[in-house]
Amino acid sequence: MTVPLSQATLTTLPESVAAPGYDRAALTPGILHFGVGNFHRAHQAMYLDRLFAQGQSLDWALVGAGVFEGEKKGRAVLQAQDWLTTLVEQEADHSTARVLGSMIDYLEPADAPAIIARMAQADIRIVSLTITEGGYFLDAQDRFDPTHPAIVADAASPEAPKTAFGMMIAALKARRAAGIPPFTVMCCDNIPHNGVVTKNALCGLARLSDPAFADWIADNVAFPNAMVDRITPATGDRERAILAQDFGVTDGWPVFCEGFTQWVLEDNFPLGRPKLEAVGAQFVDDVAPFELMKLRILNGGHAVIAYPAGLMDIHFVHEAMEHPLIRAFLRKIEETEIMPQVPPVPDTDLPAYVALIERRFSNPKIGDTVRRLCLDGSNRQPKFIIPTLRDALKNGGAYSGLALECALWARYCAGVTDTGVPIDPNDPNWDRLVPVAQQARRRPQAWLEQDAIYGDLAGHAGFAAQFAHWLHMLWQDGTAKTLIRYVETG
Repeated sequence: MTVPLSQATLTTLPESVAAPGYDRAALTPGILHFGVGNFHRAHQAMYLDRLFAQGQSLDWALVGAGVFEGEKKGRAVLQAQDWLTTLVEQEADHSTARVLGSMIDYLEPADAPAIIARMAQADIRIVSLTITEGGYFLDAQDRFDPTHPAIVADAASPEAPKTAFGMMIAALKARRAAGIPPFTVMCCDNIPHNGVVTKNALCGLARLSDPAFADWIADNVAFPNAMVDRITPATGDRERAILAQDFGVTDGWPVFCEGFTQWVLEDNFPLGRPKLEAVGAQFVDDVAPFELMKLRILNGGHAVIAYPAGLMDIHFVHEAMEHPLIRAFLRKIEETEIMPQVPPVPDTDLPAYVALIERRFSNPKIGDTVRRLCLDGSNRQPKFIIPTLRDALKNGGAYSGLALECALWARYCAGVTDTGVPIDPNDPNWDRLVPVAQQARRRPQAWLEQDAIYGDLAGHAGFAAQFAHWLHMLWQDGTAKTLIRYVETG
């Protein structure tokens, strides 16, 4: 018999499941958050839950919000559970479960008037976002795109916005009219310089309909940069079944994640903030070194193992790390090509960080899939691999393994594994990538001529030659033999 999660059943939870260590009735709102998904609940909601359990910052509880009709399903599940979530942290040798109570309300998704009205109230001092990279309306050069249809629509009808940014602009106008200081806008997405990106999106949209107000936002609203990190897979029947069988709790939308978590923020919160440093968050003057380290070593490392594993029909990430060739491939690239292009990070040992990444990737309980890591390479490669490659070329560093990683991605996008198994579409640009990848089998340069991804790198003779060498070998000898060649000789 399992216990159905709700406020009424918190006192009857199994002993193995920790309940919120505080009176939720004593919480008051301070943060409105767009994007109540798994990562938000495993990260920001978890930090706040820990803080509330210490009896601190009880006036910073979460109010959820969303802009898509599709978010109503998740909201209904959480509403039936009184906004509670079971968080299961999994390490190789143990798992723990805790019920999070830090969210106390969740507005109806896509109800713009209600969301705007709530943000306009003085108790909301932070508006945070976990809306994925696509929610920031970036073009191929990662700049705000004023021609995006959703932005054009909000600019034409600012009184009836559909995007999170349009709603924030309307709320900020209402606050200014009422003499209420502006809230801080806190991005919690995995985007380089995420505070700057968020500011550009908000000001960029405002400028299309009210340039003067865009200037006011730029001068008066804080956008702290932050680096966030926690591996958090999607929830499915597997996770719900594990929670029921191992912990005796029925939760319609639990969150499973690794034990490790990191949150590094600039301390720029004019209306105050929760005392998150008391529960492990780091407040620093400059997030950039931490951000660059993560993007290159962790996110870049994910790309390194993803495509050889995908081509070798490996399903789970931890299974990829169990393969000696893939593990050796990752270690060699990290140590000889990626880490040399990462500047020093305050109070951080880079070799120890690389070893930590290996352990995290090897966690057998997370259930993270290779296919997820392979997803959206046309957006991820320019952020996680190409900058490191450019620095290596500029600084005279080693880059053969990075060229091989690019070749592996090209080979993956040809749409079939080494054993002939078809690869289902796994990129927003899949229909465009596949024919180019197939053409590159005969003419490798065709792949590098994708200017939006490689820019002028197609004209770098050394890189182009290395790429062509590895891509030819992948088609001729297969992934395993190609990895052997790189690991043994480079």
